[in-house]
Amino acid sequence: MNINATLLAQAIMFILFVSFCMKFVWPPIMTALANRQKQIADGLAAADRGKHELELAAKKATQELHTAREKASEIIAQADKRASEIVDEAKGHAKVEGDRIVAGAKAEIDQEVNRAKEGLRQQVATLAVAGAEKILRREIDAKAHSEMLAAIASEL
Repeated sequence: MNINATLLAQAIMFILFVSFCMKFVWPPIMTALANRQKQIADGLAAADRGKHELELAAKKATQELHTAREKASEIIAQADKRASEIVDEAKGHAKVEGDRIVAGAKAEIDQEVNRAKEGLRQQVATLAVAGAEKILRREIDAKAHSEMLAAIASEL
């Protein structure tokens, strides 16, 4: 065999092999590479979108937390104000109740004083009658002189 013919045959076979590979092997490989490249690009884009959404969510969470703290502060302030109002209202009710109790006690004391005075008047009237009876050495009729005894009792 001739070396030139061998080289020429090998060159033809190589060209046929390259054309076969270019026609049947190369397109599926290129398609797979393109799909893989697209998949990687989509993954990177999704990662960027996720990162951006995470930043937005973090900002929104911070804003919501700030809003919640403000609302909590308002609620606490309202609760403190309402507690002060309730305490003041309770103090007012307690003062009114205390005044009422004191007034009732004073009225009761006045009644007891009047009863005691009346009792003392009757005792003094009885003693006066007894003293007058002893002085006059005769009996004074209490029924007959009830007007005079009432006048003496009222003067006392």
